[in-house]
Amino acid sequence: MRTVVRVLGTLVVTALLTYPLWAPEWGTGVLGEIAIVPFPGNLAIVVGFFGLVALYCATLHRLATRTGMARPASVWWMFAIPYNFIEDFFIIERVAAALDDHASAVTVRTWRLLGYGWCGAQLVSVLPGEVGWLGGAVALVLWVVHWVLTVRIMRRLR
Repeated sequence: MRTVVRVLGTLVVTALLTYPLWAPEWGTGVLGEIAIVPFPGNLAIVVGFFGLVALYCATLHRLATRTGMARPASVWWMFAIPYNFIEDFFIIERVAAALDDHASAVTVRTWRLLGYGWCGAQLVSVLPGEVGWLGGAVALVLWVVHWVLTVRIMRRLR
């Protein structure tokens, strides 16, 4: 069932990411928004964002390693676009499950909900128009809060 969710979810995300090609009347999508900023600013935005994702993955990788999660390097699937939009939910679940024995139930539940929150808002971000833009903004805020909580949990695990 997980494979079906991953495959079908990735197909839906791919369709939504490519809507500027088959439904240009819906808008230009995230690539169009990035193109509004002239070069080299748009390149700096993209490189900066992926740099932050790499730092976040490194943080998750360290947490996964400290908690004894099987295959901690699997958190790096967050770079596998568009597959990552669905896989991120599974990554959050695997790390949370490994965290269960190392943090309080309230902490793990909060960590899991924030993770699912940014994952869900990230999915909304691929929708066209203002709904997608708002989803992206919410995803970024929840992602940063989740990251801060991850760092706090890691400090307690030392």
